[in-house]
Amino acid sequence: MEILFVSHKYPPATGGMEKQSYELIEGMRAYATVRKIVYTREESYFQFFRKLNGRILSMIHRYPKIGIIHFNDGLIAAISLWHVGYSHLRRVVTLHGLDVVFPLKIYQRLILPRFNKYDHIVAVSHATAAAAIRRGIDKKKVSVILNGIDQQLKPKVNVEAWANFQQKYHLSAHQKILVTLGRPVKRKGFSWFIREVLPLLPDEYHLVMAGPFSRESSKMDKLLSRLPERWRTLYMLFMGYPSDQAELCNLLNHPIYGEKVTHLGKLPLEELAILLSHTEAFLMPNIKVEGDMEGFGLVCLEASACGALVLASALEGITDAIVHRKNGIQVEPENAKAWSQAIQDRKDAGRSQRYSFRAYTLNHFGWDKMVHDYASLLKGLIV
Repeated sequence: MEILFVSHKYPPATGGMEKQSYELIEGMRAYATVRKIVYTREESYFQFFRKLNGRILSMIHRYPKIGIIHFNDGLIAAISLWHVGYSHLRRVVTLHGLDVVFPLKIYQRLILPRFNKYDHIVAVSHATAAAAIRRGIDKKKVSVILNGIDQQLKPKVNVEAWANFQQKYHLSAHQKILVTLGRPVKRKGFSWFIREVLPLLPDEYHLVMAGPFSRESSKMDKLLSRLPERWRTLYMLFMGYPSDQAELCNLLNHPIYGEKVTHLGKLPLEELAILLSHTEAFLMPNIKVEGDMEGFGLVCLEASACGALVLASALEGITDAIVHRKNGIQVEPENAKAWSQAIQDRKDAGRSQRYSFRAYTLNHFGWDKMVHDYASLLKGLIV
């Protein structure tokens, strides 16, 4: 079996889709001969997509045993609908969530239904699969293969290391630390949680946020502010722009909310593991956002693997990542009282429970399992 992988989400860029793409391509080498065309930032996105058809044709001419082409998301699959010269090959697409629900009418009505031209569609969660089928994708062509996690992620429970971390980032030893992680996009529910839930919690609770963040407006922020709201929203969704960042800045500067929140920005992996290992709970308070969705919730699993107790919204693809009372707690989304109660109910959760949750995560999710499932699917397509 010889496979050509095509992806514009790939290291050195970082993110859940980039990680999934890398692990799939590299892991598949154990099952097949692997060829790849990936975006590495050596040229513009425009040039990468403009030259893609020619590069694919060149690759299959050079390696005539290629029998399958895999496109790693809906964007690259949408562009490849207009390619010519390789329709004789099996073509497979992975859908991640936003690439299904992206709220552009021409995409929803004219492009997404044409994905039925592909031989198979892989969805990263049951929620993503259901969203695709509702939009006209033939359910017989859809399979669900869940993302994995790095099995080497481990808790960093160390009293001295935690004390040094608290001192470095000016965190009180008397505070009960709650943690969120990720880009500040609206669906993550960060600003909603600060406004609606934090005021309901006792003063001893303190929210620590980590992930890419800027406290100052950029030139792009100013340019976007001049666009009509509809086009601004589409641009932010398409580019993964931090749509919640401005609101977060306002809340962090607010005298009431600011005292209960610390944003650390992007942390080194070692420090992030220390933080996750000592938090009272890791939170993923996602909210429903029209035209966007959480395709899976990889960060929940990574937090669980580090020994954190995970509380997550029972919403979209998150419910495939966090199984209620197996490797975390599902909480009703956008219900502030339910979130407040869930956090306070879990304050006495012991290490044994956290480790049992971690064990479930490691036993049910892994990159090796994901790659094996892809290998079985792809092999079936060429038999």
